[in-house]
Amino acid sequence: MSDPTSSSRDGNASGSHYQPSLSVVFIIVVLFVGATFFMVRAASPSSATPSTTTTTIARTPGSTIPAGRVIKSKVRVQVANGTTTGSLAARYTQKLMTQNWDTLPPVNGPHVTATIIYYNPGERTAALEVATAVGVSASVVHALGGLLPVAGASGDGVIVILGPNSSG
Repeated sequence: MSDPTSSSRDGNASGSHYQPSLSVVFIIVVLFVGATFFMVRAASPSSATPSTTTTTIARTPGSTIPAGRVIKSKVRVQVANGTTTGSLAARYTQKLMTQNWDTLPPVNGPHVTATIIYYNPGERTAALEVATAVGVSASVVHALGGLLPVAGASGDGVIVILGPNSSG
């Protein structure tokens, strides 16, 4: 008697056993990666051109400082943690990076009682914008004036030393 069902030992097993050649798999992978790359680039136009903003930052009630044009990707921003809160500088560095600032790796800085932001000549407007981004008032923004609050940061445009008022 013969069995109408086929077994794996039979040469006539049912189902698809098609295996594409290695070159076909490679082409499919390359096309997928290429398409993904172009979709990601098209979805984020800010990465193709430098981000610019023009803002007005309030200094005191009733008075404002007109700000000039800031090309965020051209301003080097160093964020230092001046508290005992772990990863605080890393969180704020990431926040500024997503806003297209040219951020440097986060570092630990001197302990401070409140956030302070320093700027080098020509970077005052950028420092005021960074102050807004980190949620502090313009009164904490000061010219660097030869100070070296964080080792190796003297050539950076803006230096942020986060205090306990920036723990959020």
